[in-house]
Amino acid sequence: MKKNILVIPGDGIGPEVTTWGKAALEKIAEIFGHEFVFDEALMGHAAIEVTGEPLPDETLEKARKSDAILFGAIGHAKYDNDPSLKVRPEQGLLKIRKELGLFANLRPILLFDELLQASSIKPEILRGTDILFFRELTGDVYFGEKTRSEDRNTASDLMIYHRYEVERIAHKAYQAAQQRSKRLCSVDKANVLESSRLWRETVQEIAKQYPDVETEHMFIDNAAMQLIKNPKKFDVVLTANLFGDILTDEASQIAGSMGMLASASVGESTGFFEPIHGSAHDITGKDLANPLASILSAALMLEIGFGLKEEAKLLVDTVDAVLKEGFRTHDIADQTTNRFKVLGTAEMGKLVLKFLSQKLTATTKA
Repeated sequence: MKKNILVIPGDGIGPEVTTWGKAALEKIAEIFGHEFVFDEALMGHAAIEVTGEPLPDETLEKARKSDAILFGAIGHAKYDNDPSLKVRPEQGLLKIRKELGLFANLRPILLFDELLQASSIKPEILRGTDILFFRELTGDVYFGEKTRSEDRNTASDLMIYHRYEVERIAHKAYQAAQQRSKRLCSVDKANVLESSRLWRETVQEIAKQYPDVETEHMFIDNAAMQLIKNPKKFDVVLTANLFGDILTDEASQIAGSMGMLASASVGESTGFFEPIHGSAHDITGKDLANPLASILSAALMLEIGFGLKEEAKLLVDTVDAVLKEGFRTHDIADQTTNRFKVLGTAEMGKLVLKFLSQKLTATTKA
């Protein structure tokens, strides 16, 4: 298989972690005889510094020509501390999603048993959790009209949804549910928001086309509570842009760290694969970032983007093997004990590649 992959390192720890996501893809290509051709481009604060734009035309052109995109992170403290700035890194991410038609963000909450102690939630509550979030990406307050009064004392963001936006992601979520445990929970705020009433009404109509899937509707505030109280209650979760953003960050505590969670943004063509963590400028350049989410994003690219399930499974199993051997990055290590071997970003990345080769050798001999 030959594929063109665009790497967009982005900001903060993005370049540090995508180095190892790319390296994992190169190793997989070597092992299985694929040809992955890589290119690189700027986006976010890094792009603003060079071109004045968060998403340069050159980057968008490269993205359109690629088969998949491996992305790092976006954002910078400079913009967090000055809300008045008109050009912002996140605008690049929103624009590329819109331009590429990436309407569905898939975020699997993959729980490795070895990390049960890394979460602040009790292991007996976590064990057995397996959730797949479908977060809508092109509607909601992120893209609705934004206004500020002349005196700057009043502001508004339009929360807007079109029926077709809900329909297309609902179909993807239901199709995934059919391949899992045939349970889907749609999260909204239909008791208050008109956009949520459209959401629920549309999902109810789509549900009729999937009679084998059990559908539950839940308000966002209850879902946020249930996610911590009883995460095993959920299997496929379908929700809007804003709610999905918040819930999946909350769900990172189930996996132990944002540094362990990958995501895939998909539409009808090029897929966009990234860790859910941010740019983390407080640890940038300190060799502290966890590269595993980028490596797991590479696994999602293999499975969802290219249909290479065996290759994806080998990569996930390799990460599991590394964790089973007691290797950790700082964000997932229990600092109160000496049970774990705590590694930096580069050491962990190199170790995954080493284990990947060893795991293949052991499998071949068997």
